Amino acid sequence: MSNKQEGLRGRTAVVGAGIAGIATAVRLAAKGYPVEVFEGNAYPGGKLSSFEMAGYRFDAGPSLFTMPQLVDDLFRVAGKTPEDYFQYIRLPETCRYFYEDGTRFTAHAEPERLAREIETHLGEPADHVLSHLRDSATKFEVTEKLFLHRSLHKLSTYFNRDALKGYLNLHRLDAFRSMHSANSTRFRDPRVVQLFNRYATYNGSDPYQTPATMNIIPHLEYNIGAFFPKGGMVAITNSLVRLAEDLGVKFHFSTPVQEIVIEGKRVTGIRVKDLFLPFERVVSNMDVVNTFRKLLPQARQPERILRQPKSSSALIFYWGIKRSFPELGLHNIFFSNDYSTEFNHLFQQKTIHQDPTVYINITSKYEPADAPADSENWFVMVNAPANSGQDWDALIDQTRQNIINKLSRLLGQDIGSLIECESLLDPRLIESRTSSSQGALYGNSSNNRFAAFLRHANFSSDYSNLYFVGGSVHPGGGIPLCLLSAKIVGDLVNGRKEER
Repeated sequence: MSNKQEGLRGRTAVVGAGIAGIATAVRLAAKGYPVEVFEGNAYPGGKLSSFEMAGYRFDAGPSLFTMPQLVDDLFRVAGKTPEDYFQYIRLPETCRYFYEDGTRFTAHAEPERLAREIETHLGEPADHVLSHLRDSATKFEVTEKLFLHRSLHKLSTYFNRDALKGYLNLHRLDAFRSMHSANSTRFRDPRVVQLFNRYATYNGSDPYQTPATMNIIPHLEYNIGAFFPKGGMVAITNSLVRLAEDLGVKFHFSTPVQEIVIEGKRVTGIRVKDLFLPFERVVSNMDVVNTFRKLLPQARQPERILRQPKSSSALIFYWGIKRSFPELGLHNIFFSNDYSTEFNHLFQQKTIHQDPTVYINITSKYEPADAPADSENWFVMVNAPANSGQDWDALIDQTRQNIINKLSRLLGQDIGSLIECESLLDPRLIESRTSSSQGALYGNSSNNRFAAFLRHANFSSDYSNLYFVGGSVHPGGGIPLCLLSAKIVGDLVNGRKEER
């Protein structure tokens, strides 16, 4: 081995300081590898960041925290005590629901109580709900070790005890009908069908297209639980950056990577500010489409994967509201009156329906300092199509007014007059700030039964020392799956032969 190669031993570049990039840096640094993270923004976290405005604090992106054990695990693999860095609580309720017919109810976190609430307010027998949650748990047990903790692109994944157990239970995944078809068969009240259909949006999909396998998602929220981090969602990012730095990871902010440099069948380093920096391996946390199109234009392009239809995006209004609403909780959903038409607009017409489902997150319910006294910080989101050149300015203006009208009607207050300050995030800004292709929040959509196999692998088949993490690759989008992508890459680096 040359002195140059010896000097590079283990040296790893991570492109992007999103949550998956930070988690990968932690896992590799905990194994003793020197790691440097390069981020184009001036701050870490990507979508999982925050900002302040006129005395209000807002989490900019993800607002629901599930599977906290995946965050705790990062501290434990580093030999640290999680509570020394990061604290959170289990929420007593998961969401408050508002329907156009005037129905309101609170979804409590405990399944038995949830089922009774649904029976009381919506008339759906409690045993239907409990049966659905048991089925959701079964789906999770079948898929967790087989699909979520391992690469789908390694033969070893399919030849082990967990795989055998998975094969024997594949019929339980219900992959050959849609989520809506399964839910409308199980539940008799359309409002309950709508409630459980909404979980398709947790990975940016359409319940009328995505397979019923996606009914795995309620298990995370109800059987495992929904949680709230002390300090807001950005505390996840901040605590993991602190952990990474304690392990010796170097972060370079406002430092976009220009190119991943390849030579033969290996990556040799990256180009930053027109300088070549040598590394023994590179992990890209950038959206896989932009990784190939912008950083690896000279490489073979996996067109079939890169051209897959994208997940939904989001239109978010951050509003400082100069009033408190005791009827609202941390998480709130105001349903549209016609869910199928809403999703048709989203995925077929590539626009936003005039009556969208509105989600409001209010962290000041748990962190009073996030808003001035007698005020609330509203994170107001509707699902939006990925950016394909729509007239966003006109669409935003119309949607804003539709949201204000809807909330004013259902809450009995003129919401527009209560907005003290405002900021906005739309698919164009998501695309530019986070390098997410078309502003899609979860990479490729999951609107067909083969979607899991149409995500890029966590490693390159062409370059032995190139890896991929984040929501655009296996196993998918959202905080838990991004953290699992980092775990998969950590395991791959340990077990994969990286030819020199």
